[in-house]
Amino acid sequence: MKAIGKAITVYDVYDRAKSGPKMDEKEWDFKVIPQTAAALKKKYGIKMDKKTIIPEDKELCDKLFQAGLDLLVECGVYCIDTKRVIKYTRDEVLHAIKTAPDHFTYGEGKEAINVVPRHSSEKKAPVIQGGPTGSPCSEEMFLPIHQAYAQEPIVDTIVDGVMQTVMGKDPVPGSPWEIMAVRSEALQVREAQMRAGRCGMGL
Repeated sequence: MKAIGKAITVYDVYDRAKSGPKMDEKEWDFKVIPQTAAALKKKYGIKMDKKTIIPEDKELCDKLFQAGLDLLVECGVYCIDTKRVIKYTRDEVLHAIKTAPDHFTYGEGKEAINVVPRHSSEKKAPVIQGGPTGSPCSEEMFLPIHQAYAQEPIVDTIVDGVMQTVMGKDPVPGSPWEIMAVRSEALQVREAQMRAGRCGMGL
């Protein structure tokens, strides 16, 4: 009888970020990842049709999954703060996939949406996330940009941008201005949703 896998906790991840293999970020980004990906592409005989953005061939999808799994297990996840690689075993990754939630609710009230897995052959429309998605936005245009996205009926949730300045100040990481900027971003996106008549929209 196969043993039941153990769920990885935030404490496990923290410990591994402190004790994992030491590595330079550039080596991981420009050597480990591309070399491993190239080897896995050859191993699984993966050939992509440039005219097909999202592959639907079941055999190719299975190969891509196996290659992605191998890539995660072999390369791990790089922690910029500790300059170490967080490693996971194959069993840990598969257990995490098996026990992951199969649905969740995003947003509140009439704007709440139920997010569920979707297969390529399904006719059900995907969840549409609109927004500048981490792109820098000027302080003056931040609210109207997000309101424009919220006003689009096809958009289900907002993925907000980043304020370039807050009260004219540079939100330097680790400074009080960074905290002010994050707070201001959240408040302004909620204001934009309200102006668009989309209160409760997921953010």
